[in-house]
Amino acid sequence: MSKKQEQIDLDHIKPEEKMKYEIAEELGYLDKVMATGWKSLTAKESGRIGGIITKRKNEMKEELKDEMKVEMNR
Repeated sequence: MSKKQEQIDLDHIKPEEKMKYEIAEELGYLDKVMATGWKSLTAKESGRIGGIITKRKNEMKEELKDEMKVEMNR
């Protein structure tokens, strides 16, 4: 079975990869990715996924900073 036809187990992949698949699903690209692989996405589609990943990572960093500030003020 080729790699792109294997069923992806989201419980056994890195968090970054899981986020990528989740975003692809949210944007409606997951079926395309599962059928023909990530290379089948256009540059615009890939860029959109990458942009959202970056945005979410930055949001997570900010949340962590805020939590640390709260902990330090206790």
